[in-house]
Amino acid sequence: MRIWLEKGKQKELLLRERELRKIGWMDLANVLDVNFGRLKSWVYEENLMPEEVFNKLKLSSEYKKFIVQKLIDGWGRIKGGKLSPGNLKNIKIPKRDVKLAEFWGILLGDGNVQRTEGYKRGTYNIKIVGHAILDRDYLTTFVKLLGENLFHVSARVYDSKFNQGMNVVFDGRRIVDFFEKEEFKSGDKIRNQVTIPSWIKENPKFLAACLRGLYDTDGCFYKLTNQNSYQIGFTNYNLTLLRDVRASLLSLGIGVSKISRDRDITITKKSEIAKFYKVVGFHNSKHLNKIKVWNAKFSPV
Repeated sequence: MRIWLEKGKQKELLLRERELRKIGWMDLANVLDVNFGRLKSWVYEENLMPEEVFNKLKLSSEYKKFIVQKLIDGWGRIKGGKLSPGNLKNIKIPKRDVKLAEFWGILLGDGNVQRTEGYKRGTYNIKIVGHAILDRDYLTTFVKLLGENLFHVSARVYDSKFNQGMNVVFDGRRIVDFFEKEEFKSGDKIRNQVTIPSWIKENPKFLAACLRGLYDTDGCFYKLTNQNSYQIGFTNYNLTLLRDVRASLLSLGIGVSKISRDRDITITKKSEIAKFYKVVGFHNSKHLNKIKVWNAKFSPV
């Protein structure tokens, strides 16, 4: 069931809830067990809040008096006896190639596929999120253009109002349909354990491109404290994906650590960092510039 509150009250409730708990929006999303994008759509009152989420709020009892109606899930789609077509803008269906594999990796790292039915309108999009300063060049000059060339859909680019985040969004029901058909489930990636598909794993060039997208978004390259050693790190809380990334690196001949804390893997040896740079590499300038300097000074190859 969906809770329909009086206009403005859903936003007011969530703002007050965050202030009451003295936490940020991302932490509130974790408390409610939802992704950040969905929470934001409720704050902007683009979509109705599910009853089970409403009941988790400490202030829910205070706001029951503002409930206009409880609606069954998907009511907007079945109203009038037919499905709502959503945003059916035409897209190009991309072929399975290196570019799509890299975009898949980017989406696995810092992206999300969203399909939400609302009482005003449905939300269908894919979104990639990065740092408004550190990732700006990568998002605007690479990710945006890559997605637009793949799907022939113009992207929306905007800075987040809640933090230092920056968003690249591709709207349209058909683009969401495409990814779901390719088994990239919409919603929470960790809960759905979305990972690298077999068509990418079976092709070394596709696999290297996918890993590049993943490391550009969820990876890091850094100098170890008080040492003249460097590491390439990768952190992700999707254990299925983490295991697949480690296995993929090994299949490409790149030595990598065992998984630690159920979220981290690292590449430390100079020879393995050099292999990674040669086989996978980076497109994100915040990583690429660092590893280029390292390669010039320390590469054993």
